[in-house]
Amino acid sequence: MLGANAMLTMVERKSHEGTTRNAGMPLDLSWVRRTHVNRSAVERRASTLVTRRTVKKEWQAAWLLRALTCIDLTTLQGDDTPGNVARLCAKGVHPLRDDMTEALGIEKLNLHVAALCVYHNLVPEAVEALRGTGVPVAAVSTGFPAGQIALPQKLDEISASVDAGAQEIDIVISRAHVLTGNWTALYDETKVCRQACGDAQMKVILATGELATVQNVAMASLVCMMAGADFIKTSTGKEPVNATLPVGVVMTRAIREYREQTGYNVGFKPAGGIRTAAQALHWQFLMKEELGDDWLKPALFRLGASSLLSDIERQLSYFLTGRYAADNHFPMP
Repeated sequence: MLGANAMLTMVERKSHEGTTRNAGMPLDLSWVRRTHVNRSAVERRASTLVTRRTVKKEWQAAWLLRALTCIDLTTLQGDDTPGNVARLCAKGVHPLRDDMTEALGIEKLNLHVAALCVYHNLVPEAVEALRGTGVPVAAVSTGFPAGQIALPQKLDEISASVDAGAQEIDIVISRAHVLTGNWTALYDETKVCRQACGDAQMKVILATGELATVQNVAMASLVCMMAGADFIKTSTGKEPVNATLPVGVVMTRAIREYREQTGYNVGFKPAGGIRTAAQALHWQFLMKEELGDDWLKPALFRLGASSLLSDIERQLSYFLTGRYAADNHFPMP
């Protein structure tokens, strides 16, 4: 069983009520253009996260359970079917085996993942599978992953997913707007996407591996938050380079600057290539150090992942037994 202090920490972190939604603001190009990023300093800062901070034993188990509650459990493959989406939904609602839950003493917490993320055509199946569980469906939209479709089609996709029951929409930006410095076009497009989302949360995927520079990442982050993004997200998971800690430093500092200037809290979602429990811990350390404890809750922090949950289960099993189980003991659907 987890220690009493670790248990209390988990209960506190699981609560995520009361976050005020980002209302956005008029585009401030002077703010965007005076943004400057020192790449070397960012890389040095990111490198300290994996060497300076660590957690062990029951505290590590508690941090991993907290990470579990922040996962957007994802399937975005060409061979997705209603059947494997339904199985993934069941896993998201009941992520740990009963024997592990009992051994950890966390039965009453009823832990589950933050959301299930699927292609927009599979939203109805996911909504039905999750009905009554409290786990929302997130749909990728706007021509995911490349975003190379016309704006009216992007808006139609958003509307179709919302109408089908998606409570969260992950949109992709038009990278060309960033690469050509057309910040007004990026702002306008993101803003109309936000309007199309209605009450659904909008996570804006920057596809940082395709934006050429960390300077562009910082500027795009600010523009998308000004346009009303509820979350900014690193990657689609389909680019050659996805979520990296240096990019995370740049984006979280943009979030902090935006909060200081506007009072609005914007969430952060790293996605793509996050497969191990150790990586999940590193991202949580970044949140705590750069943004604070509020960004250790699913209301403001998500981990976009598909195989991460299996490794978290494996590490929790090691905590309980002192032995590493084979990977096939914790298969994903």
